[in-house]
Formats: sequence, C-alpha cells, structure tokens
Amino acid sequence: MFPIRDHNPSSRTPYVTYGLIAVNVLVFLSYWSLMSDPRSLQRFFFDWALIPAAISQGVLLHGLVTSMFLHGGLMHLGGNMLFLFIFGDNLEDELGHLRFLGFYLASGIAAGLAQFLADPGSLVPTVGASGAIAGVMGGYLLMFPRARVDVLFVFVIFFRIFPLPAWIMLGVWFAFQLFGGASAASDVGGVAYWAHAGGFVAGLVLILPLWLARGGPAFWQRTHGHPPHPDARYRRSPIPVVRRRR
Repeated sequence: MFPIRDHNPSSRTPYVTYGLIAVNVLVFLSYWSLMSDPRSLQRFFFDWALIPAAISQGVLLHGLVTSMFLHGGLMHLGGNMLFLFIFGDNLEDELGHLRFLGFYLASGIAAGLAQFLADPGSLVPTVGASGAIAGVMGGYLLMFPRARVDVLFVFVIFFRIFPLPAWIMLGVWFAFQLFGGASAASDVGGVAYWAHAGGFVAGLVLILPLWLARGGPAFWQRTHGHPPHPDARYRRSPIPVVRRRR
C-alpha cells in the first residue's frame, strides 16, 4: 500500500517541508557517484550513518543526526520524500515552521535511539529519513485521525486507489513496523523497523502538548477527527478504455 496524497490542504506554504526534501535530495546527489563503488559507499556510510556499536562506545554520535539525511538508493529516497510531502505540510501548518523543524529532528533522533536500543552491538549502518518521517506520521495521526488519505493498493497485476481514514492507513503501517521488528533477525541488514516504530511513538508524544492545548478529546469532538477545514477535492482523470477487436 502506497499513500499518494491526502485530502487535507494546508493554509500556509510549508517552507520547512520543502526545504527538508531539497536537503535530502542534494545530500543524496552529493554521494551519488559512490553508488557504483560499494566499498567506497560502505566507508562513507560508516563515517556518517548511525552505527549502533559505535554509539555504544561513545563515538560517531553525530550519526544520530546525519543518518537521517542519507539514503541507500533512489527508491529509498523517493518513498521517504513522498511520505514527507504528503504528511509534513499539515503538521508544519499546525506547529509553525521552526517548531516543526525541531519536531522533525527530535523525532529522527528518537528513532535512531530506538534502533540503537534494539541492537546496541550492531555494526550495520542505519540510514534514511524514515524515522523522522514516522514521527511526522505519528503526529498527523493524533491531530487528524479521520483525514482522508488516497492509498494505491498493488497486488500482483491489480492496481486500485482507495480513500482511507488516516487512522487506518497509519495504524496498519505502524502494526507492520512492530511485526517486522519482532520477527526480523538482528544480524541482517534491511529495514530499520524499530527506528520507524520509535519515531512514530516519539511523534505521538511530541505532538501531545499541542493536541491537549487544542482541547484533547474535546478537540476530536469538535472536529470529529477530521481536519478543521473542508477536504481538498481532486479531479478524476478519465482513463480511455481499449476495446477488444472482434
């Protein structure tokens, strides 16, 4: 399942969200040439990624921050930036530009610490903005649980877009992270499930003061879990039907 857009327009230009996307893309392009040299890429990641074993020894602590601006490939980068583009603008709208930036960085650091605590002796480099973006998703869930999100569902050759409430889409995503973290082997590189889960929980906790300031459960009662403005409407692009020749 891939979210492709939400129906939750923001009232101000999300400069920080756009800036974070730009920084991630520029950083990726800065070491793009290393992608054809796995050994050099590995050395680069060992210098700047999150290495749990190094954190255990009190070295390379900067990896908690720098790792969230590194990606392992175009699909990794593109997927993360899509999630940030969909969910980041609304949280930036609620928090303001500077507070959203602090929220994002704090969520990313919390995600890195969760991955470290899950396997403090691991030598596998952890890279990606997904932990910080998971925090954005956690905050979005608390503020707009019933916002509509269009999700592209792909099953073999079956493609269809379903509008889902945010609490279903994000809840299923979080459940997958918990399941993946519980079942993944600790010595195998791959998806940093605990970073995702940790960032998501951090986002819920960090947005809690704003949610309470808006009234907490009373805020949900006023908005019924929907964004406090009309949904965005999108035009459907007609797909031409190719008829079979007789």
